[in-house]
Amino acid sequence: MLLRARLKPRTALDITPLIDVVFQLVVFFMISSVFKTAPGIELNLPDSSTSEAVELTEVRITVTGPEELYLNRELIALNSLGETLRTWRSEGRLGGDTSIVVEGDRAVSYETLVKVLDEVRKGGLSAVSLITAPDTKAEKNR
Repeated sequence: MLLRARLKPRTALDITPLIDVVFQLVVFFMISSVFKTAPGIELNLPDSSTSEAVELTEVRITVTGPEELYLNRELIALNSLGETLRTWRSEGRLGGDTSIVVEGDRAVSYETLVKVLDEVRKGGLSAVSLITAPDTKAEKNR
């Protein structure tokens, strides 16, 4: 009796196309992503005798409580906000195209936000944007 050896098919999974597709997806999402521009690294910059002031194009005011607000990540008192903005304008740090962005916690009272807006107007600025979160319930009902 002659025994025949059964040939087993060799199966090998070629993952090269899978790696190519994953790489293409990573590149696509990197290019199409919008990154939040918030400074997160503290630097100690060197001095320069020829440096010039650059006008800010956005001032962010974050209101976290009745008497706690931040002006571009610096804690500031509510009653000094208008004076600080006025000083910045006189120093040339704020230009005509500067946008004021106010973001407040949902627990902050309406009265506090009105006081912040009044202080911004006292600083000589009037174009203010309020930041809100998108309503996920409304989007689900569409």
